[in-house]
Amino acid sequence: MDFVRTTPPRPVDVTAVFPGLAPLARPAIRLHPRPGSPSVGESSVGGPLLWPVEEPWPHCEASHLHVDSGFRQSPADVRLMRRRQARWHRDHDGRGGMTPEEEAIKERNAARLAERLDADPPPADCPVPMLPVAQLYLRDIPLLQPPGQADLLQVLWCPYDHDPHHKPSTALFWRSAADVVDILAAPPEPYEVNEGGYLPEPCVLAPEAITEYPNSLDLSPQTLLMVEDWSRWQAAGVDVDSSEHADCPRDFYDVHLADAPGWKVGGWPPWDRTDPNPRYCTVCDVQMVPLLTIASFEWDGGEGHSWAPYEEQAAAYAANTAGHCCGQDPSQPTKVEVGSADNMQIYVCPASPEHPHTDLIQ
Repeated sequence: MDFVRTTPPRPVDVTAVFPGLAPLARPAIRLHPRPGSPSVGESSVGGPLLWPVEEPWPHCEASHLHVDSGFRQSPADVRLMRRRQARWHRDHDGRGGMTPEEEAIKERNAARLAERLDADPPPADCPVPMLPVAQLYLRDIPLLQPPGQADLLQVLWCPYDHDPHHKPSTALFWRSAADVVDILAAPPEPYEVNEGGYLPEPCVLAPEAITEYPNSLDLSPQTLLMVEDWSRWQAAGVDVDSSEHADCPRDFYDVHLADAPGWKVGGWPPWDRTDPNPRYCTVCDVQMVPLLTIASFEWDGGEGHSWAPYEEQAAAYAANTAGHCCGQDPSQPTKVEVGSADNMQIYVCPASPEHPHTDLIQ
């Protein structure tokens, strides 16, 4: 991890305006995934996993017959398409065609897939190899609370949506990195993935510790009334004329001061798709806590780009004013898109991380 990303200070010290929010502060770690070439010994999004060669690779055993094959592509073709888009965006040549090298890659991909299908055609509803989503070492993400001597969390998911909530099924593995001696060099991949949105681009991380406050939907009615009273913001010196939210200070709070967007560990839930929906452990009935937020975007458009790191403010502003091209959005470095540009949050039991986890699209 040889790069840094820094969240700009929030425009207002929210606890100075509302001291009652101070006890609600939660630590979080923004992961700041950015395209790179992570190794198995590094924390990453979409990178290779430190996976024991003797341990079977996880497969999704659920039914996939309902998935529309018209929206599937092989992982190799998705990666090839992304390289072409990146080249088009970089060169601005407008040609849109493939280079001879890319033509050769596409031909090899097609030939390999044909060989695999001829040799061992997959059943109509065969188990699907899961895809690496994140690998997080405790040394990089100290907010993790692994069981026993574990110091590594690995998250995988199925590359297809599943009913009834139209989201990929997820799997979590805690392990001790020192126990992995022989590493699986070439894990299996699915024949196809769902439109590419569930195939993360390999990304290195720049973890940053921040403090978060709850979304307005998580506030008590009394606190929410105070947040919606713009005179309290004025009394604290907030410049009303410079804000688009003078008529709705609740939006100002949610956009700029509450939970941070993007991939993160810990913190508060980013309620949007649903109202607050507490999750409870199926083993001990304890209320579960957020572990990992898998985000479609690192920051929102419009005023939401205030969460873009200092180091990327220029790119965020340019994309916000001029738009982006060919999938090259600086706020979507992982190329992951969950649901309708939503977030998936994974929850774990605070009493025991070995109890079954759950997840929720938000």
